[in-house]
Amino acid sequence: MTSDQAAQRHRQLAGEIRDHDHAYYVLAKPVISDRDYDRLFKELVEIEEQFADLRTEDSPSQRVGGAPLPEFRPSRHAVPMMSLDNSYSDQEVRDFAVRLAKWLPGEPLSWVVEPKVDGVAVNVRYERGVMVLGATRGDGVTGDDITANLRTIRSLPLRLTGGVAPEVLELRGEVYLPTAGFERLNAERARDGEERFANPRNAAAGSLKQLDPKIVATRPLAIVLYGIGEIRGDAGTLPTTQLGLLDWLRGFGLPVPLHTWFCEGVDSLLAAIHALEGMRGGFGFDTDGAVAKLNSLPLREKAGVTSKAPRWAMAYKYEPEEALTVLKAITLQVGRTGALTPVAELSPVFLAGSTISRATLHNEEELTRKDIRVGDTVRIQKAGDVIPKVTGVVIALRPAEAVAYRFPSVCPECGGQVARTAVDDGEEDGVVLRCSNQECPARVRGRLEHWCARKAMDIDGAGEVLVAQLVKSGLVLTVADWYRLRVDQVADLERMGLKSAENLIAAIQVSKSRDLYRLLFGLGILHVGEGVAKALGRRFESLDTLAAATETELVGVEDIGEIIARSVASWFSEERNRQLVEQLRNAGLNFNSSLYQPQAAAGIFAGKTFVLTGTLAGMTREEAQAIIEGHGGKVSGSVSKKTDYVVAGEEAGSKLEKAQKLGVRVLTLDEFRVLAQI
Repeated sequence: MTSDQAAQRHRQLAGEIRDHDHAYYVLAKPVISDRDYDRLFKELVEIEEQFADLRTEDSPSQRVGGAPLPEFRPSRHAVPMMSLDNSYSDQEVRDFAVRLAKWLPGEPLSWVVEPKVDGVAVNVRYERGVMVLGATRGDGVTGDDITANLRTIRSLPLRLTGGVAPEVLELRGEVYLPTAGFERLNAERARDGEERFANPRNAAAGSLKQLDPKIVATRPLAIVLYGIGEIRGDAGTLPTTQLGLLDWLRGFGLPVPLHTWFCEGVDSLLAAIHALEGMRGGFGFDTDGAVAKLNSLPLREKAGVTSKAPRWAMAYKYEPEEALTVLKAITLQVGRTGALTPVAELSPVFLAGSTISRATLHNEEELTRKDIRVGDTVRIQKAGDVIPKVTGVVIALRPAEAVAYRFPSVCPECGGQVARTAVDDGEEDGVVLRCSNQECPARVRGRLEHWCARKAMDIDGAGEVLVAQLVKSGLVLTVADWYRLRVDQVADLERMGLKSAENLIAAIQVSKSRDLYRLLFGLGILHVGEGVAKALGRRFESLDTLAAATETELVGVEDIGEIIARSVASWFSEERNRQLVEQLRNAGLNFNSSLYQPQAAAGIFAGKTFVLTGTLAGMTREEAQAIIEGHGGKVSGSVSKKTDYVVAGEEAGSKLEKAQKLGVRVLTLDEFRVLAQI
């Protein structure tokens, strides 16, 4: 075959394969068998192996993934990716429509309702019709460059077809895992002895974080595109409505929402939202709500945006789905601090996209308060459609032999003594049962898993199953041991191979550069959560200056009370912990804080401390925290005399009561918006 003949055949094969990908993954209407498709694909790859210059970025062969990445590069969005305000009731939807009418007086308003896909928000950029970039939302301004991973998603065209595309076309959408693919993936992981994914969203997010695109290519990810970012260059008449935009994108071969509702008037809008809720179980993917958008794109421009969200759109969040099942047994989990947490072992029941067989019972007091007994028929929900929890008991169905659960006096993991200790960490008051043995295997595993968590050192691939193997083999018993691991040691473990071992060691090396506050959080010091770790990072320039601080100096730090100060000072006073710090230093970890602020930050909230409590309707806690910190303020997890404001949402609990006792000013969400000038 000559080079000209190869080029011609390559163009023909690439076009056919793109058409078959679109028919199978977007239209769900395959026109050839899998065997015939594989034959075409194999021929394409063989031509590219012989004529390497034909292997372009938009070739179908790129779907299988390239070489592993050393790390994700940051990618700044040309147009910021904003989040949506949430609503939880019909009245809030009506309020949204009234506000929009005030911003757009006299304008005829209509809306489009789409399912809110529970996935990972992404930005996809095409230049001259070819996909050149894919990125996560990140903080809305800068995300991670995941181009290599997005290229493996077969429903996403690498080259636009059909119409005349602008020179630059940025699209916003969601990567998700279809329900059937999620169940199949978890079945394969269970068969291979790997940890199952908790839910489709976690599986999608974990897949996109893989540094090896070949692994991502094995995950049945899908994507839906529903919005635009930057558009540059002439492409004829651009759409002026959301429905027109979706049709325009569909014409390029792009996957767009299959279910949409056009609504005129707020009653029609509410009817569509509730109709979608009734269908949510039949979409083939997880959805936790509906998105309502102003249909007219020019009117969106007039309505504008707030500091975090467009005024012309909102997300309506559905109530978590509920199911009834039987509580077969109560087992105990031992955490990294030694705390014993009761877990409900349930008769398996399908709920919100996955089969539930276990749920947390939180603590002894919760168990007693709800009077939950083995044999009871219980109600379970998914908190945020993610974490299963037992919300109550159907007393009428309680069997006569059901008795209250009694906690053991020794640790179920190691047999060590269990101590009942009072807790007042500023979050909640109460009593917790703890295993007193520092070397309890469960505590060791918990500390290692916590160190690798996303908000701590974020070591990808170091999950529960691998940690258990490493502890059992004696290879990793302290967090410093992670940095002594060798590729050959990991590769020799059961169900691990050379490539997986290399990926893990690469992720461990990357973690050495994490910021000080993440290291502090990862160390698992009692009462030091992410917020406290950030507060310490703002006050202390390095781990060494923090370790040298006295308890009195720590109490002087904003957001740090006596209990936390005592815990931090005590941790650094222990010889075993000082040795651990030196081992981490010798391993080359970063001990410096990028958050260090020798002087107070400027802004309308400079020097002010907020506490958030309850459900903030229309705003997540992360969004509220970002607003506060963006204005120079700080967010604390506990209420004290140093607190300036408590922002109280629905079902605010003990923090609100404590604020009222201390005379701390309490704000409603609307009052907070006024104060923050949003």
